[in-house]
Amino acid sequence: MADDCCKAACGTTATLNDPRWRRALWIALGVNAGMFAVEMAAGAAADSRALQADALDFLGDAANYAISLLVAGMALAWRARAALAKGLTLVGLGGWVMITAILAALGGAAPEPELMGVIGALALAANTGVAIMLYRFRTGDANMRSVWICSRNDAVGNIAVMAAALGVFGTGTAWPDLIVAAILALLGISGGIQIVQQARLELRSVAV
Repeated sequence: MADDCCKAACGTTATLNDPRWRRALWIALGVNAGMFAVEMAAGAAADSRALQADALDFLGDAANYAISLLVAGMALAWRARAALAKGLTLVGLGGWVMITAILAALGGAAPEPELMGVIGALALAANTGVAIMLYRFRTGDANMRSVWICSRNDAVGNIAVMAAALGVFGTGTAWPDLIVAAILALLGISGGIQIVQQARLELRSVAV
């Protein structure tokens, strides 16, 4: 997911000084931030936990790109604090999605599969577009490759949401949506914990 395959996106100075690379990151940041808002809103409208969980992946990507562009030139302590805030946010949102999924399972209400499918397809198109835009950088340094691979792999989560929509439509139950939501939320929480741990190590190294 985003926090594993994109954690190198904070980049080196040489990488960030390439204007084409920076422009691509700004576009990717805008797309991911926009899709985070769209999926969260659509998830609430469709009562879909899977959409809300998939939105966490867009948030993770957007935060990585923002850190790459805005704080990479700052001291390690500031980069670590930014990463710590991002990690805590991901853990909190992942926990919220998990709790709402459990409550939805107890309530038994099924989400709207049509809206789930449409937004899942839109998210897949967004990630595919970003991956195509970053394709030219796939043979660059590790930071460039990591961002392209990240966008490519994120499509898996979008396909999972679309599969959940088909499952909800076919079964008339919320279970496909809840299962996908739980998996994506756990991945988001796991990634957030890893970021928090790394950020704390970096902050301790600065304090020494």
